[in-house]
This record gives sequence, C-alpha cells and structure tokens, in this order.
Amino acid sequence: MSAIERKVKSVVVFRIDRRSGVATYLQIVRQVEQALRMGALEEGDRLPTAAQVAATTKVNPNTTLKAYRELERMGLAEVRQGAGTFITRTLAQPQSGPDSPLRTALTDWLTRARAEGLRGQDVTALFHAAFENAYPGEAPD
Repeated sequence: MSAIERKVKSVVVFRIDRRSGVATYLQIVRQVEQALRMGALEEGDRLPTAAQVAATTKVNPNTTLKAYRELERMGLAEVRQGAGTFITRTLAQPQSGPDSPLRTALTDWLTRARAEGLRGQDVTALFHAAFENAYPGEAPD
C-alpha cells in the first residue's frame, strides 16, 4: 500500500452522541476499537490530531487527548511527540474483515431488513435480543 493510500485509509471520523450517557472520551476509544476490529484502522495508521477532532466534533481537544492516552494505556496506540498518535496493533479477526463471509452475510441481512421496512431501532432491538440468546450474560459494546 502506498503512503498516499495509507493516509487516505487512516482517516477516522468520530461521531459523538451527547445524549448517550457515555463519556465523550470513551465514545472515541470505542470507535477506535471498532475501527480496529473491522480492519478500518491498522497498525501504523495515524489518528487525527486533537485539533482535527475538535474541528469536526466540537469536542474539547483535552477530551481527545484523554481518549488517546487511554488507547495508549490499552496498548492500542502510541503518542509520538511532534508526529502524532499512531495505532500499534490491530484487533481485527480474519472472520470480521471487510471481505469476510460473515460480514457479507450480515450486510445482506441488513439490506433485506431495510427493504422489508425495519428501521434502525428495530434492527438494534432485534440484534440485542439475538445477541442475548447467542451470548448469555455478555453485554454488547
């Protein structure tokens, strides 16, 4: 992969839900974890600067820095003074990558659900019920 492709690939856009009840810095951490699981971020990718995150989300830069410190504590990122924050390892599993059969089947199912009139809230409720049956006692992230 060329340097230009890697730069484009490593762009992360954070979505902050101020009504979720989840601390903003934890939302950032969880979104990075999700991107790592799905293969959208890989080892060596650079995260946006705190100023870039602040410009797109209106989040205080210190909140983003707190999230990045948490990612560093978890061993998922490292801060390089003057260079930025970089991913140090992936969480992607082969069966969850962009070309995996499981992801393709899920995407197909979601497309069918939408075509049959299910809204996002309906799909989420159905997912949580099915998740509870498949993984008793575990909470989805």
